[in-house]
Amino acid sequence: MSRGLRQVPVLVVAGVALAAALGGTVYAAGKVNGRTIKVKSLPGNRLALGSVPGNRLKPGAIKGSALAPGSITGIQIDASTLGQVPSAIHADAADSAGDAETALNAANAENARTVNGYEAGCRSGTRGFAGACWQTAASETALNAPAAAAACATQGGELPEALALAAFSQQPGVTLAGDEWSSDIPVVSSPDVYAVVTVASDGEVASAISTATKKFRCVLPLVG
Repeated sequence: MSRGLRQVPVLVVAGVALAAALGGTVYAAGKVNGRTIKVKSLPGNRLALGSVPGNRLKPGAIKGSALAPGSITGIQIDASTLGQVPSAIHADAADSAGDAETALNAANAENARTVNGYEAGCRSGTRGFAGACWQTAASETALNAPAAAAACATQGGELPEALALAAFSQQPGVTLAGDEWSSDIPVVSSPDVYAVVTVASDGEVASAISTATKKFRCVLPLVG
């Protein structure tokens, strides 16, 4: 028997070996798939680009440090999974803080005006009205009209005009002390005897002789 085998042509043996080799390759190609590959048996650098779709990756399989800069944009990110950024922790209260600051500035600037581009306001005991600072209370002493005008001038102001004083008398919290002097002089009969317009607490306009004594209030300019 062994002698018969020795007589088998060498070419036949080679052919059988080639057929077996080809058959094994075809068998391997047909039987090897993803399920037959052991975990971590293939390194990542042996995979072709795009050969593994994203839906085949487990959550957390790729760390953020392994991603190329700019590879993921906001479109791919679920905003609901993001926490509040540190610099925005106090942002929820920013609107309230802004409103509070605005209200505070408004309160401080209640009587503020602008003169030649500069901010100006009123001294204590006065309030802003008609572009000036009006004394909120009448004088303690009643004087005649010329003396009242001089007293206002000493303070850097003047007696109010009659119609402006009548309008001021209607402002909330303002009460005139009876008939107060204004700066209006309707009739001059002589240098020493003339009438001066007065305004009553109800805003009624009248007049009195300049030598009469009445209380008054001064209108002062805004101060910077």
